[in-house]
Amino acid sequence: MRYLHLLAMALFVGGQFVLAIAVVPGLRGRDREGLRAVARRFGWASLGALAVLLITGAWMANEYSRWDDGTLQVKLALVVLAGALILWHLRAATAHWLQGAIFVVSLVIVWLGVALAH
Repeated sequence: MRYLHLLAMALFVGGQFVLAIAVVPGLRGRDREGLRAVARRFGWASLGALAVLLITGAWMANEYSRWDDGTLQVKLALVVLAGALILWHLRAATAHWLQGAIFVVSLVIVWLGVALAH
């Protein structure tokens, strides 16, 4: 389960990183439709990754009896925040600062996940 969780996390956060440093700067102002197509495809992949993250995360929290762990509680609160930011971004696609906020929150979630694994 941990392997699937890490693989889904790598897709979700790694994909955001690639979009932020390569795809968006490379296509911005040149190919607006191409950029939208890439973002849509990544969105669907992200949705699948989030489903895997939720299922495997819940399984591991049960398996390792971590539901009462304060670090997990903060991580879960940030997952909810990330979900809200994603939904907001879907409604306000021109608010580009939301992409950065989602990325930063995702990085903090990963950091907390690493803390939980030790």
